[in-house]
Amino acid sequence: MMVKQEVHDISTPTGTMRTYLYRPDSTGQFSTIIFYSEIFQQTAPISRAASILAGHGFVVLVPEVFHELNPIGTVLGYDDAGKDKGNSDKFTKPLEHHDSDTQALVEFAQAQTFCTPHVGVMGVCIGGHLTYRAALNSNVLGAFCLYATDIHSNTLPCEEGNDSLTRTADIEAELVMVFGKQDPHVSAEGRKLIFNQLEQTKRRFTWLEVNAQHAFMRDEGERYDPALALQMYLQAVSFFQRTLR
Repeated sequence: MMVKQEVHDISTPTGTMRTYLYRPDSTGQFSTIIFYSEIFQQTAPISRAASILAGHGFVVLVPEVFHELNPIGTVLGYDDAGKDKGNSDKFTKPLEHHDSDTQALVEFAQAQTFCTPHVGVMGVCIGGHLTYRAALNSNVLGAFCLYATDIHSNTLPCEEGNDSLTRTADIEAELVMVFGKQDPHVSAEGRKLIFNQLEQTKRRFTWLEVNAQHAFMRDEGERYDPALALQMYLQAVSFFQRTLR
């Protein structure tokens, strides 16, 4: 399918959230995937990833995940300055504000005539964590989490007892968890902690560990693995075709 793009500014309890919308350039209704980016917000690789998903018959929403902390339209570079600013934002914004962002995105999607009521989520890096977190929303049916950071370490700000790992038992959506074995940001011990929590709480999940570095999906930089990225896209599309039908 060919894809067209739109830009929407969505109101949230913590301010206006610029959101980039990708959808099939054809008539009909399509299920929605909220796609959470890395700390850098909507870079060119994130835009291309969203287009790939939309071309398979989904409406894809890419929100600016740190909209409260940056001017609208901010894109951080894949350099030291961008990493420093993005990590500062990551450790500043409470998870509760991400929760209200998710709710605003769900309400926006379900109000569009070209969207079905069915919503899934997908994300990479911090976006993988936000995907896991968004699965707490009762409207979310499926969550595809790629190398999610900070779940195991409880290093994102939140109210006591409201961290994502502790809240695992409240997830009703089906999950796919993908991690790179050579990812320095999520150790083997950290992966085991998440896996055990999912097992103990009897969540519905698929677990996949691959031989890859962190950010292997990003089609810029030396860690990119094109063959593995293609495999993940195919698995994600199949997963959402099933869970959002």
